[in-house]
Amino acid sequence: MSVFSGMSRPMKAAGVALIGVAIVAAVIGGISALSGDGSNEAGPSGTPSTQPGTPPGGPSSPTSPTSSTPPPSSTASPTSPTPPSSGQPTPGQPTSGQPGQPGDQQTSNKWVTVRVFNNSTIKGLAARAKDDFAGSGWNVTEVSNYSQGVIPATTAYYRPGTDEEAAAKQLAQEFDFKAEPRFQGIQDASPGVIVIVTNNYESGHKGS
Repeated sequence: MSVFSGMSRPMKAAGVALIGVAIVAAVIGGISALSGDGSNEAGPSGTPSTQPGTPPGGPSSPTSPTSSTPPPSSTASPTSPTPPSSGQPTPGQPTSGQPGQPGDQQTSNKWVTVRVFNNSTIKGLAARAKDDFAGSGWNVTEVSNYSQGVIPATTAYYRPGTDEEAAAKQLAQEFDFKAEPRFQGIQDASPGVIVIVTNNYESGHKGS
């Protein structure tokens, strides 16, 4: 039995037209669905549009951050040691006394030879004087008698302008007697300080 049975002829014609329109609409809808299945749509300039936030070349791959801080410099030169200042003693080396310092000059004078002569009435006085001088560090090389004249007082004689002068004056000051240049009778005697002791010599006495 047909769906159009029982209908009038005009109504049958209208139904057939409706069915045809529905079929045409279905066909057009299917074509539209097939043509719109692509993911790219033309933009305003006719080029494929891209999604917001995506760069034209596609998603970018992560990259390592670049450091802008330069590496610490390793070219610093070490500090040069300061040489010792001039006038200062070098560590590890012995220092020596300077000439002219107290005590040094007095000690250096004692290397000068000293000869002792007795011009007194006291036997062995020159030997006692020699022991006194040597005990104080003096270089006594001879002990004898002087009988060519009378010496008024114990005296140390020297040749002016030689080491004997400083030595004679030091020895005379140390043992409290006089120091004078050599007189004519002993002018040509051997080098060295000549001490002629008389009765006024006090054995063992030392002046200030």
